[in-house]
Amino acid sequence: MIALRQVTFARAGRPLVIDASVQLHAGWKVGVVGANGCGKSSLFALLANELHAESGDVELPATWQIARVTQETPALPDAALDFVLDGDVELRRVEREILAAEAAGDGVAIGHLHARYGEIEGYSAKARAAEVLHGLGFSDADFTRPVAEFSGGWRVRLNLARALSCRADLLLLDEPTNHLDLDAVFWLESWLKNTPATLLLISHDRDFLDAVVGQILAIDLQRLTLTTGGYSDYERARAARLSTQQSAYEAQQREIAHLNSFIDRFRAKATKARQAQSRIKMLERMETVAAAHVDSPFHFAFRQPDALPDPLLSVEKAAAGYVDRSILQNISLTLRPGCRIGLLGRNGAGKSTLVKLLAGTIAQQGGERKEAKALNIGYFAQHQLEQLRLDESPLQHLARLEPTTPEQELRDYIGGFDFRGDMAMRAIEPFSGGEKSRLALALLIRTKPNLLLLDEPTNHLDLEMREALTFALQDYEGGVVFVSHDRHLLRTCADELLLVADGKVSEFDGDLDDYAAWLANQRMAEKAQEPEFAAEKTDRLQQRADAKASRQALLAQRRPLIKEIEQLEKKMAKWNEEKAMLDTRLADPALYAAVDRRESDELHRQAAKLVDEIGAAEERWLDAQHELESLPPA
Repeated sequence: MIALRQVTFARAGRPLVIDASVQLHAGWKVGVVGANGCGKSSLFALLANELHAESGDVELPATWQIARVTQETPALPDAALDFVLDGDVELRRVEREILAAEAAGDGVAIGHLHARYGEIEGYSAKARAAEVLHGLGFSDADFTRPVAEFSGGWRVRLNLARALSCRADLLLLDEPTNHLDLDAVFWLESWLKNTPATLLLISHDRDFLDAVVGQILAIDLQRLTLTTGGYSDYERARAARLSTQQSAYEAQQREIAHLNSFIDRFRAKATKARQAQSRIKMLERMETVAAAHVDSPFHFAFRQPDALPDPLLSVEKAAAGYVDRSILQNISLTLRPGCRIGLLGRNGAGKSTLVKLLAGTIAQQGGERKEAKALNIGYFAQHQLEQLRLDESPLQHLARLEPTTPEQELRDYIGGFDFRGDMAMRAIEPFSGGEKSRLALALLIRTKPNLLLLDEPTNHLDLEMREALTFALQDYEGGVVFVSHDRHLLRTCADELLLVADGKVSEFDGDLDDYAAWLANQRMAEKAQEPEFAAEKTDRLQQRADAKASRQALLAQRRPLIKEIEQLEKKMAKWNEEKAMLDTRLADPALYAAVDRRESDELHRQAAKLVDEIGAAEERWLDAQHELESLPPA
């Protein structure tokens, strides 16, 4: 059990949580939520003993092993599989000690170490690590690649694999779904639901939280609050509390009136029907969501595009790829104002390639491309963050785009993304990934695009910003094509799903639950199509099982001999001590000066008996040592 008793902790002298008391039981899976900077990551540091409480007590079982995902991965020459296995410190230590004992020919140590290796499941460690790596999107060929060859996002996955492969009692995961695609998110969700470890999970993915956790630990206004259920349960409880505030109620009613007005005006108009349906979706969710987010620091909307030509962009029989390989063929797609297209597909299938093709950042290979004269593309991908100027403030970035716009207007706009006061004037270099993503989105939205192309726009964004983005996209009149592992965003914003698979782009007839079933069928089909690999894997597993059984049989032969040798050594030590005492007495002249010689005779008999026993024991000890040394190492 984890117990916090009247705990206060701070960062850089700023209190984050004050006088908090909470108990988390072993085996619980707990979601940790709260605004950026509220202290979620600091709570993890506190539990990992990397941060000390200002006051109060933090209690964890002393024997618990804690696993965390490290934030940085150096460019190591180590193979990916070895890097993941290195996360289990005891496993690697026992392996080194086994090698040392074998080199020294120490049979006793070898036996004990192999027994411990079995106890910590060392024989199956590589298989477990391989399973985790496969689940996170790595191929067999990646296992031997040096860590240095992987990109930053894939190194984040390696760090996650390393934490998951540890035999941890407490697993602390901070935004584990960042840099994962939907396929890997589904796998991770299943893995976390089945792990016996106690789990504390920071995530801004509400569907992921709902699927995995059974409790929510919220940090709000420097307090810790524990509630039962998933994030939706927590949100409903919070909404109920906030809805009692008159201001929240009034803001909600104004928003409902606005949505109803739009629906009534455009429900029957063909060109606006899809947007009307999007607003009906918003209205259905308004009762439980709006009140929970009325205190959000984010308030923004997309600016009205200067023009909305129809169609915006069309490609016919196009192909996409790179110099060394083709990725997608025969792409035919027409994008119109109001379209809401979500892209689905497995890792490496070509989703990002399709977005780059539409954005024009890679050359189209064949086919036709027709752009409207007034087309204005807003393209967001993670590399956009690298184009930000680290020595400039959010306000400077915006002023560079619009040098003639009054500063107050720019401040008002950037404030809608929670860059207020001094923060609007500070250089962005120390900003978090979420803050930089917010700034990149703010700059993109300011350009008044009529076609949005978004590749994982929610990475690093917290729940409040994701919700604000969802509402803004619902109200946006341009076209949208996006890739996201956030199922909430896909469900609420996508009116059409396209599947990118096998070099093709086609309409996906179903919802996200159907897509999860499609992924499961794909995995089953792959296994069925690779019987030779499956047979080889089965053979390897059988070989490992046979080797383990052989080691256990050898240990069963060695242990009685080792035990007998230890007992003989104890007896001989005792007998030699007794004989030394008898020899001392027998060497004393006073013993023979006495008239009664019975005592001296008895002492001689005892000494002779000890000599015989010691001799027999030494002979058996030599025989046992010879038998032990004749056995192969376990």
